[in-house]
Amino acid sequence: MLMVGVVLLAIFSLILKYGFYLSDETRAILYQLDMLIAGIFVAEFLLKLALSGERKVFLKGNRIDFFLVFLFLFFILSLRGMFALSAFTHLRQKIGIFSWPQSLAVICQIYIIASLLLRLPQLNKIIAILRIKPPLVVVLTFISIIAVGTLLLLLPRSTIPGKATTFMDALFTATSATCVTGLIVVDTGSHFSLLGQLVILFLIQVGGLGLMTFTSFFALSLGKGFGVKDRVLLRGILNYGDLGKIGSLILSIFAITFIIEAVGALLLYTQFLPYHESSLSPAYSAIFHSISAFCNAGFSLFSDSFRRYQSDTGINFIMSSLIVLGGLGFIVIVNLWRWGYAHLKGKRGFLSLQSKLVLSVSFLLIAGGMGLILLGEKGGALESFSLKEKLLGAYFQSITARTAGFNTLNIGTLSIFSALLLLIFMFIGASPGSTGGGVKTSTFATLFLTIKSMIQGKSRVEVFKRTIPRLIVYQALSVVILALGWIAFSTLFLTLTEHASFMDILFEDLSAFGTVGLSRGLTPHLTMAGRVIIILTMLIGRIGPLTLALTIGVRRVSELYEYPEERVMIG
Repeated sequence: MLMVGVVLLAIFSLILKYGFYLSDETRAILYQLDMLIAGIFVAEFLLKLALSGERKVFLKGNRIDFFLVFLFLFFILSLRGMFALSAFTHLRQKIGIFSWPQSLAVICQIYIIASLLLRLPQLNKIIAILRIKPPLVVVLTFISIIAVGTLLLLLPRSTIPGKATTFMDALFTATSATCVTGLIVVDTGSHFSLLGQLVILFLIQVGGLGLMTFTSFFALSLGKGFGVKDRVLLRGILNYGDLGKIGSLILSIFAITFIIEAVGALLLYTQFLPYHESSLSPAYSAIFHSISAFCNAGFSLFSDSFRRYQSDTGINFIMSSLIVLGGLGFIVIVNLWRWGYAHLKGKRGFLSLQSKLVLSVSFLLIAGGMGLILLGEKGGALESFSLKEKLLGAYFQSITARTAGFNTLNIGTLSIFSALLLLIFMFIGASPGSTGGGVKTSTFATLFLTIKSMIQGKSRVEVFKRTIPRLIVYQALSVVILALGWIAFSTLFLTLTEHASFMDILFEDLSAFGTVGLSRGLTPHLTMAGRVIIILTMLIGRIGPLTLALTIGVRRVSELYEYPEERVMIG
């Protein structure tokens, strides 16, 4: 309990220092508190080491902790002149830290932050001990992240001086970022400070990958315990069948995410650089938008999203590629990677049925959407564009409409035909296991194939020489019906709270449910009640209506009997 209090005190100290404008006297007190906290962390590790019966085994299992303590003590001693470390001294002078107290405070803060990160895997053990069902874990983690994000965005230093963030603004923004939606009530680039933008970026990344995935990655990377209970819980959350490969899947997800986001940021930097005088601004913009695009979040530092780059081929293709990769789903990307690697080795690789369905449906939706937008806006929003701009605009909106939320066209000026098309795309959404929302491409494909089988007089749903289990068909029907039910319910009440056209209200609601982020201009003008409805819709759209139903539903019962069948009329 003592260490729990110390951890909470450390978090409280960091929030005060970086989130509030403090006097020099208060900062001095907090620096002394940091030294005390760092000392307690070091003492805890040394005490555990001293009391350990097998010290070599303890050090092997906690080598990262040992390395961190060693570095901390080494730099402390170097400050006192016991070690000559010219590079360290030069670095301190370069960033403007000259005095002993300043240097000690910075080292203590870095050590405290690193120590807190090392404790993240303990969340997995706590959840595993509580034996919470995977659907409930998903709901609770999202609610927890949103709550933390709201508090961080309410910090005075999260907002640009001269502007204020209300509780509802912070809650709406935190929900939109965590649910990777992109709907905003205040402009991200001009309202929030660098700290606020970094909080939003953190929420996007954690919300896109999932808190349990993050903590599990830390546990694996740091050599911490990753037992059977953790694997069973993650299997339920990730909906992955092979229990033994959960660990490798987590590592693959993070490797894929880091590589794609890093490459995307590098490519975007080369494209943004000609538009800026300094190199710092395009670098930050490239990193922010690469993460936001891959996570299908739709948050942009530009007030007009990407309309200023509607004729830039490079930016359009880089952003759209990041969106597509993020929307395919990690299971599909891992399967594609292994399939491609097997073929390079001259072996026979296999694509799963899910991968085939996701890739086929995604391609058809992108190509079909592009063609239909060109048709719908021939005399509308694309009329004054060049041929190149027309193709780029239709292509980009066809991709972003299903989940990403970036736009190169003015959504409010689109024709009713194009708006209805976008509504359909937003409802379908991205693919399972991805960072996007909607009912998912595989759900749409399953229902389409079910109708096709019924028309053909078949009793089974077949595709690519495989039969889709009847339970999957039931789940697909449940997802669509629950989704339509919530959309109808939320839209109905939005018509009471908002003074706007029905198209604008329905568009806003479906955009929230599909975690898309496109808007016809209604978001900033939502009433308080309207914001609450949209917040709930974003959350339900992100975690999935079926997940929510399983969370609040009763446990599965054994069917010990079966009633006689009797036909009813359909259609």
